[in-house]
Amino acid sequence: MATDAVSRRAPAKLNLCLHVTGRRADGYHLLDSLVVFASVGDLVTASSGQGLSLRLAGPESAGLAAEPDNLVLRAARAMGVTDAALVLEKVLPVASGIGGGSADAAAALRALAALTGRPLPPEADVLRLGADVPVCLAGRPARMSGIGEVLQPLPPLPPVWVVLVNPRLPVPTPQVFAALTRRDSPALPELPAAALASAAALADWLAKATRNDLVDPAHQIAPSLATVQAALEGAPGCHLARMSGSGGTHFGLFDTAEAAEAAARSLRTAHPSWWITAGRILD
Repeated sequence: MATDAVSRRAPAKLNLCLHVTGRRADGYHLLDSLVVFASVGDLVTASSGQGLSLRLAGPESAGLAAEPDNLVLRAARAMGVTDAALVLEKVLPVASGIGGGSADAAAALRALAALTGRPLPPEADVLRLGADVPVCLAGRPARMSGIGEVLQPLPPLPPVWVVLVNPRLPVPTPQVFAALTRRDSPALPELPAAALASAAALADWLAKATRNDLVDPAHQIAPSLATVQAALEGAPGCHLARMSGSGGTHFGLFDTAEAAEAAARSLRTAHPSWWITAGRILD
């Protein structure tokens, strides 16, 4: 148990690929995805308080409300915490396909566990918070399947830098899944050792052997996402550009920090209204 405030980071979640492999009778979609995390993200801070409260801060906080259904507060209630003051510093755009809310919930669970000494909730309760919360709580590269509850750690990845681009266009996840025309794609192939040699090798394997099944339905809902894809693909040094999750954030994979930063600067100049940042894939 901690006496001072405890902070935990909520890194952006990236789906390097995402295959929709089925649909359960209860409506949940079955997925097969390689998930990694970027060095950019939100921050959750927990401290002792009278009652349970949430304060929003950060450059992207205007898109949220500290309402009871906020995932950070839901995470606290899942742990049985009734007295804590929580602060969410929002850096990631809301509803952008990079697990912001799920990452925030996972960070809140970790922060509250450290603050209070309480154990983390059972796996079933974590999954009820959202399909992406278990992988965000694990916080390391993984193959995620089922509805998000089956996690298999990935082998060490090569150094990879990333540029994230979001056009600030809302792409509602339920609408994207509703627009799917096929829900029985084959599972992912095994990640070969050769793909782990470099960022370029990983990108080449991803491009040839995998995809994101949600791209076409997302583009039906928001056709301008094709502009984001093209802008990233055209950035010098970008080995692969792809949409993450259900959109609309896209990522580009690069060999070096310098190449990623240069691409981000160029894209900001060309598209000043977009949210654009550079970082690296975390181990």
